[in-house]
Amino acid sequence: MSSIPANDLHTDPSRFPGLDVYAVAGNPISHSKSPAIHQRFAEQSKQAIHYGRLQPAIGEFAKVAKSFFAAGGKGMNVTVPFKLDAQVLADVLTPRAKLAGAVNTLWIKEGKIYGDNTDGAGLVRDLVAQGIQIRGARILLLGAGGAARGVMGPLLEQEPAQLIVANRSSAKADELVGLFHDFANNHHAQLE
Repeated sequence: MSSIPANDLHTDPSRFPGLDVYAVAGNPISHSKSPAIHQRFAEQSKQAIHYGRLQPAIGEFAKVAKSFFAAGGKGMNVTVPFKLDAQVLADVLTPRAKLAGAVNTLWIKEGKIYGDNTDGAGLVRDLVAQGIQIRGARILLLGAGGAARGVMGPLLEQEPAQLIVANRSSAKADELVGLFHDFANNHHAQLE
């Protein structure tokens, strides 16, 4: 893979005629298992897709994402460090993405780029499926980046007794707590 430019990684939609092309974007991204997982799911559900990787340089996410969609890309998952960039790029945000202030899923429809944040909904669904009671629980959230922003709202909607945010930078944790303070109060949760 060393001969492939880091920002391409064989995900140019024009290289895959007849397939719907999707990608995961991050930096770094070569470690991501998303292409294998999505490709296997596509095979099982008989979908004709190519799911690849994009590794925009820092500061180049919007340019790379716009080029991907302009070339025919259908959708994109977004990971570190581009979730805030993806939120800015989106023309239309779902309520979850607006609440989070971060986007992990982009797609194009009728010439507009839509953004959503599925981090929290997925986490809550998985916790509940494992029989973990969130309502009334004490929760420790480690980190205050884009994924943390995405899980705050859905976790608080479940009305835990307490949600504590811890991060390497206490200023960043305090900022996140401040952003969700009123939302936590509306859901009867103590947020620290």
